[in-house]
Amino acid sequence: MEDIELIIETTKEGMSEATERLARELGKISTGKATPAMLDNIRPEYYGTSTPLAQVANVTTADARTLIIQPWEKSMIGPIERAIFEANLGFTPQNDGQIIRINIPPLTQERRKEFVKRAKALGEEARVSIRNARRDAMEEIKKAVKDGFPEDLGKRKEAEVQEMTTTFTERVERLLEVKEKDIMTV
Repeated sequence: MEDIELIIETTKEGMSEATERLARELGKISTGKATPAMLDNIRPEYYGTSTPLAQVANVTTADARTLIIQPWEKSMIGPIERAIFEANLGFTPQNDGQIIRINIPPLTQERRKEFVKRAKALGEEARVSIRNARRDAMEEIKKAVKDGFPEDLGKRKEAEVQEMTTTFTERVERLLEVKEKDIMTV
């Protein structure tokens, strides 16, 4: 019985991780509005080490279309600017010697559709992860039933896994729906 509960818990963690990863990745997709999450992948060189931007600077939004990056050390302005250029995010940083400003250009309709397509691809990856976790759990439960676990309890546990799958898949759909609406709003 403990083995089955462990399988259920592991499956739930796997499904939860897939939806959390999706939420993080969707946060990185531009909606035409400035958000610090857009720069999460930026890793400037800091004393020879590739370091996350959040560990060397403060990133804030000045308004809906402007990001402000304030390095904790003035010497970091150059490496941060270089890292933004190398990331090829589609915007140009403006350096005034103290801070770096990034103006987020408005999205074209074509670019919006491209971002929606990317969001849907990420959603499909999340759904596949959820289905894989479900398949693995179902196989483990069937194996346990073969090894003497009561069949009626096995069926209940399979139903529980299926219910979890449905819940997490619906969560993915809601995340995608919200993101698509956000991207397509001009």
